Amino acid sequence: MERKRGKGTARAVVPTQRDVLRDVMLAAEKYGAWMTLRELARLTRYGETSISAQLRHLRKAECGGYVLEKRVRQAEIVSSEEHFVVWEYRLTPRRPARRRSRDVMRPAKIQADPTRL
Repeated sequence: MERKRGKGTARAVVPTQRDVLRDVMLAAEKYGAWMTLRELARLTRYGETSISAQLRHLRKAECGGYVLEKRVRQAEIVSSEEHFVVWEYRLTPRRPARRRSRDVMRPAKIQADPTRL
């Protein structure tokens, strides 16, 4: 006796860690915010080293080719418990390269056909 299976039920698609970090970083970028690895870890519940690796992956063309900027956080923003350099990050979409005027296609020169003369 063969059992018929009905149409598949819709499965909830679980976003990957990279997708979650991309969405968080792009949302922060809309407001001009820079985020540290610690802030991202607290927000997403992923480890800081794992977040760092995923941010590096987002720079690759096959993962979106995003621009990842990094800078030292200003001393007055860093909490008193952190007595070392704290890096903060910002992720922005890569802007398409602008075409230079010489790269624009020009109409081909019309050459006279020697057989028609």
